[in-house]
Amino acid sequence: MHLWSIVTAVGFWLGTILPVFYLPVFITGIDSVQALSLLLALLVVHALALVVGHEYDGSRSQ
Repeated sequence: MHLWSIVTAVGFWLGTILPVFYLPVFITGIDSVQALSLLLALLVVHALALVVGHEYDGSRSQ
């Protein structure tokens, strides 16, 4: 049970911080397959982090 709480916490915080990494991708432009692949990978990881971290107890106010 303790391991799952760590996984949800990591998922929550990863889902919170990942949008920061979109900015450099957009600034440099999506003009190649590599840049598009990077953006798609970020989106997939972000979606998975949000799904895993949505039950994180630390995100709810008491």
